[in-house]
Amino acid sequence: MKEEILKKLRTNWLGKNIIYYKSIDSTQKEIYRRLEKNEKIENGTVILAEKQINGIGTHDRKWYSAKGENISFSFILYPNCSIKKLEGFTIKIAEILVNEIKKVCNASLQIKEPNDLVHEGKKVGGILTKSTTNKNKVKQIVIGIGINVNSISFPEELQNTAISLKQITKTDVKKEVIIANFLNSFEKFLEKYIYDQSV
Repeated sequence: MKEEILKKLRTNWLGKNIIYYKSIDSTQKEIYRRLEKNEKIENGTVILAEKQINGIGTHDRKWYSAKGENISFSFILYPNCSIKKLEGFTIKIAEILVNEIKKVCNASLQIKEPNDLVHEGKKVGGILTKSTTNKNKVKQIVIGIGINVNSISFPEELQNTAISLKQITKTDVKKEVIIANFLNSFEKFLEKYIYDQSV
């Protein structure tokens, strides 16, 4: 999976360093564990997992992620930009994801503000963003993304509220292409609107 993503990456730095796990409790928690140990994590580093055992959803709810079927990754940024530049940041991430998913598998998703991707009212994916600020500057952002891609069944408590891209399109969807395409497009956005300190 990691190698397939790297083959399709056209970024300068975002996603160039991918740390891959077959199974982990949470990609988001792993970034914070490494930060707590004062481990240096490069700008744009991605933590990617085939399966999350204890993934984090909105409001610290558990995010279901079956092995090998769905997208679960987190990444870290050090933008050193003004807080004002990040207004609507999560929505922009969602817009790029919706656009790239449409290109890959022709699934039309909607954005349920502030951070969910839905199809006909059922949740397909979610975005978590958490920033660390110093005065009026954003020093660090950790972004987590989870997308139901090829699951064909969900736990009973989610069957009426969750849906996957495979269930929508009736076909297998290439996870690696969605991730690589998103990173390619998102880096362009970051370099144009966030990392350009002249704006």
